Amino acid sequence: MRSFAATLITGLAAGFALAASGGAANAQISDDVVKIGVLTDMSSLYADATGKGSLVATQMAVADYGGKVKGKPVEVVSADHQNKPDVALSIARGWYDNEKVDAIFDVPTSSVALPISALTREKNKIHINSGGGTSDLTGVACSPNTVHWTYDTYSLSNVAGKAMVKRGEDTWFFVTADYAFGMALERDAANVVKENGGKVLGDVRHPLNNSDFSSFLLQAQSSKAKVIGLANAGGDTQNALKQAAEFGITQAGQKMIALLTEITDVHSLGIKATQGLIVTDAFYWDTNDETRAFSKRFNEKVGHMPTMIQAGLYSATMHYLKAIEAIGTDDSQKVMAQMRAMPINDFFAKNGKIRIDGRMVHDMYLFEVKKPEESKSEWDLYKLLATVPGDEAFRPLDKGNCPLVKTN
Repeated sequence: MRSFAATLITGLAAGFALAASGGAANAQISDDVVKIGVLTDMSSLYADATGKGSLVATQMAVADYGGKVKGKPVEVVSADHQNKPDVALSIARGWYDNEKVDAIFDVPTSSVALPISALTREKNKIHINSGGGTSDLTGVACSPNTVHWTYDTYSLSNVAGKAMVKRGEDTWFFVTADYAFGMALERDAANVVKENGGKVLGDVRHPLNNSDFSSFLLQAQSSKAKVIGLANAGGDTQNALKQAAEFGITQAGQKMIALLTEITDVHSLGIKATQGLIVTDAFYWDTNDETRAFSKRFNEKVGHMPTMIQAGLYSATMHYLKAIEAIGTDDSQKVMAQMRAMPINDFFAKNGKIRIDGRMVHDMYLFEVKKPEESKSEWDLYKLLATVPGDEAFRPLDKGNCPLVKTN
């Protein structure tokens, strides 16, 4: 795949030139429709953070855009990938080959996101990932057809890990989900801890969608590490935090950090059980008037405040449609070039930018879960500790081993 990098970069440069010249003479919308496929987890451990909310966020963006681009209708289809790469690839192939889908959005679960990104490149379509976490999507597995929009394992680890080590919480033990996302999250967090003078005392791996964390947490507890880092997400994070509270781990003095925590996780567990938890996030509903306005509309449709993944999908959908509008075609490489050429300025990101490796760079936030007496309403859960500029939060462009960067 990498052997084609130079050719692909040439094509990408041509796309930039096209955007700069104002569009192609024969610009058009292929098939007279722009079709977006939301491929997500509708039924398992990531359904709250993605799932129905991801679909609704995408549909909201399309509706707010007017349902058409350049006079052509925009359609949204969706499917449940069940967190299984083979199921996801079967759906995606059918969408690309038979249903004229132009772009696949969301795709939580890194072991699914990576092959979907590769397939999208093969089919010369577009993949905008909001739900998957592995930083390899913009590293060794980067693609000229993929944008990684919302977060990644590097930014989650970098923002929280650096802050905690600087506070003296410098010995870590990881409880890690045994698949691509968990491994990447632990790897990136461990590197941050070590680079800032801390030590990793050990780790333990657990199966995806696990219910009993007792043995894993006991190993973490016995390590005497100051910080127990949960390199997992969704229902796994919720179960681990719930059982850690039952074991009295934090009361005994060890800190717990859930490296990927969504606001739906904290809400589900309750503020009493999660108070003091450190959280890295790309979005919080109560940040300003813009975030509150979107989140109120979203909540009315879905029944909970949006996660960063869901808010990111609204932003990504709008940016995708604006790019098509600007150049008058849904040709994949021309749209990708235009998306890179335009800054992102909306309620989700200010002065966001898409790099050549596919990383959308924007501010990240470090929060602490409020104490019960500090919370004034059901979803008043976070207090802001720090805003980290995107260029500091995300991995430097030259450090990810992305072939597109090496040949550029």
